[in-house]
Formats: sequence, structure tokens, C-alpha cells
Amino acid sequence: MRFAPEQAARLRPGVRWLAQLNVEVAPYRGTILPLSLVVIPWAVWVGGPGWAWPAFLAVGLAGAALLVIDGRTHRLPNAITLPGIVLVFALLGAAALGCGDARPLQGALFGGVGLGAMYGLLHAASPQGLGAGDVKLAVLLGLPAGWLGWEALWLTALLPFLIGGLAALVLVVTHRATRHTAIAFGPYMLLGWALALTLVKGATP
Repeated sequence: MRFAPEQAARLRPGVRWLAQLNVEVAPYRGTILPLSLVVIPWAVWVGGPGWAWPAFLAVGLAGAALLVIDGRTHRLPNAITLPGIVLVFALLGAAALGCGDARPLQGALFGGVGLGAMYGLLHAASPQGLGAGDVKLAVLLGLPAGWLGWEALWLTALLPFLIGGLAALVLVVTHRATRHTAIAFGPYMLLGWALALTLVKGATP
């Protein structure tokens, strides 16, 4: 059942969140679903073996929805990013307990806070360039990147700007955009994060 935003606001918090999530995802379900089917085996591979793969799967599924929604609407809904941050940190905490090692969780916490702070500074410097939604997405992506280690984290910080800059240059050169055209950055953040984790995992013996 699909709820309108004004209907969702009158529901209990848990039900309200589910209703709002449905409002955000439903119009793009036909694109999100096949993308999620590709993301599932990738996330399990990147996060495994071990206890952490559910957290990577959660970020991957949230990322599939956010990539499509931001690409279409230039929005990164709080109904996905904020619960995603809480869920992923909880899952990584459970993974740390399961493997008996708190160091990856400390790395995840540093990754989420550090990447979020970096994007927060960029947002403060140029609110038109990076939105508040990008800052929240940075926290979400920084958690699993930090769990994997420094290499995954710095690549997650660097690659979105390289990919986004190259894509923007191609759009300008092909006259499909100008220097003043608004371009959603969330998809490039997600693509850069996915590439970073793939490179790090692929290089792991």
C-alpha cells in the first residue's frame, strides 16, 4: 500500500518510516529491483567471508535505491540514509562481537565520522555544490570503507571526485551540460565507493 506524505505524517514512528520509505522507493522500484539483484552477490563478496557481510549488503541495497532516486530527483532521502547509518553501525558492531576484534569497528567509526566531516566542510564551503544529503551518504559509505581499512577509506574519499569530474567534463564537452548545470553527486559517490571496495577486495590475497 502506498501512502501520501501527508498520510504518512499521521502514523506511528515505525510505521511512518516504512510508509515514507515506500513513498520514496515505489516510483522507481522497476529500476531499483534489478540493480539490487546485481548488488546482492557483490556486497556478500566484498563483505565476506565472516560476520560483516550483512552490513555491506545493507549499504549496497540502500545505495542501489539512493543511486536511482538521486539520479532522477537530485535527492538523497533521509528515510534511507539515516536509518541506514544506524542499521549498518549496529550490524558492524555485531560483526565485531562475532569476530572478537574491535579494531575494524573502530576503523568503521573513524571512517563514518571522518568522511562525513570532510563532506560537511565541503558542504559548508559550497552548499550549492554538495548538499546535506551528500554529507549523510558520506557517513553511510564511510562505515564499511573504514571497516576494510585505510586504503578503502582514502579511495572512497578520492574516487567519487575523479569519476564525477570526468563525467562532468564529458557532459560539458559533448554540450549536454554547462559549468552551471546541477549534477547529482550521490551516484558518483556510490560508484566511487563501490569501485574502491572492489579494488581493495580484489587485491586481498
